[in-house]
Amino acid sequence: MVLSGRLSRAYRHNLNGSPLDRGSVQLEAKDVSLRFGGVQALDEVSLTVRQGDIHAVIGPNGAGKTSLLNCISGLYRPQHGSIRLHGSERTRELTRLRPHRTARLGVARSFQNIELFRHMSVLENLMLGRHVHMRHDVLSSLVYWGPALRQEIRHRELAEEVIDFLELQAVRKHEVGRLAYGIQKRVELGRALCMQPAILLLDEPMAGMNTEEKEDMARFVIDVNELAGVTAVLIEHDMGVVMDVSHRVTVLDFGQVIADGEPGAVSQDPAVIEAYLGEERRAA
Repeated sequence: MVLSGRLSRAYRHNLNGSPLDRGSVQLEAKDVSLRFGGVQALDEVSLTVRQGDIHAVIGPNGAGKTSLLNCISGLYRPQHGSIRLHGSERTRELTRLRPHRTARLGVARSFQNIELFRHMSVLENLMLGRHVHMRHDVLSSLVYWGPALRQEIRHRELAEEVIDFLELQAVRKHEVGRLAYGIQKRVELGRALCMQPAILLLDEPMAGMNTEEKEDMARFVIDVNELAGVTAVLIEHDMGVVMDVSHRVTVLDFGQVIADGEPGAVSQDPAVIEAYLGEERRAA
């Protein structure tokens, strides 16, 4: 078992689905454009994500952040541009793949609005994250012996490691729908981790949380990045969190990239300051 939010040594690399060395280019989006009727959600957006980084994507409401994640994960198909996921032997173009095929390549995500099976337990929800790796045939699944049983045990072991890592032991058999909001967000992160992602897409994982819950979630994101080497693309509105956890930041405004660089430099960029001041004026 693992304690205090730390992965066991055996699973530190098992959770990371990327074969690339740290610092290698893992994901490239180039000139991605997405339009819904007369609304230009993304306008020639480009960014480069390197293996082992936490890459934040920030911007005012409606800037196109979630639309970008939806394009990467296959939920949306951009009208123009390319999104490429790099592996050790080949590069895959993601823009024309269905979401389940993108997931099989190692692109996992959590959602801004919780997307869990509320009537199922924490463990059952996490095991669903393993489905992309299950390979036993229908017959062995029905009789549940031999290869199917051995594979089930391996998947269960990794799910249990994630439960320990996210400190969910006390609620592992509880129905998700009966859990506190912050715990549900943690379960959703766990389900994504169970996919052994090459890249983890986190859409506002701390939205709606109190200060203590945010601190816990930030710690888990940092731990899985530093200990397991999992790359993350993070959408987050809390600039304090972004500055603390991110290696690189890309800023969107009205569907366009207005800044890209290290957190300290981006936070001082006049265009970024103006974009956020503009959001405050619109809110007022």
